[in-house]
Amino acid sequence: MTNKTENLLSWLRDAHAMEQQAEQMLTAQKSRLVNYPKLRTRIEKHIEETVGQRELLEQALARLGSEPSTMKDISGKLMAFGQAMGGMLMSDEVVKGAMSGYVFETLEIATYTVLVAAAKSVGDAQTQADCEGILGQEIAMADWLREHLPELSQAFLDRSETPGLEAKR
Repeated sequence: MTNKTENLLSWLRDAHAMEQQAEQMLTAQKSRLVNYPKLRTRIEKHIEETVGQRELLEQALARLGSEPSTMKDISGKLMAFGQAMGGMLMSDEVVKGAMSGYVFETLEIATYTVLVAAAKSVGDAQTQADCEGILGQEIAMADWLREHLPELSQAFLDRSETPGLEAKR
């Protein structure tokens, strides 16, 4: 049987691996975006947020006498690599990448919702506050993607019909 703090630590390690995966996925996606500057700019901003989120998680783990899980971090990076490679093969990479990003953001929203509750339950006000801040960033990114998916889709469709224009990236 595990106690509340052990569960919080496990979930913090999961979140750390998730942020490592997010950073790698976003960086790979950003490097291939040529024709969608608004999306590229938003991804650049979210990469900065993601780095800060990862650092906050490392600080929370250290405060609780723990550290990130090397195995979970490696697994997250491998999944991100697989997703990046798969995306490169799609003719509609930018649209599928934005859709996948939205789905990933909702996973992060759920993760930080759980972490806020767990930190509150164990009385860790700093981790609770940090996770609430991260949650707000994840909600903002998901909202941005949801709001811009129609515009992005239309831009892709228009580019794909125009001779001489690349739509994929």
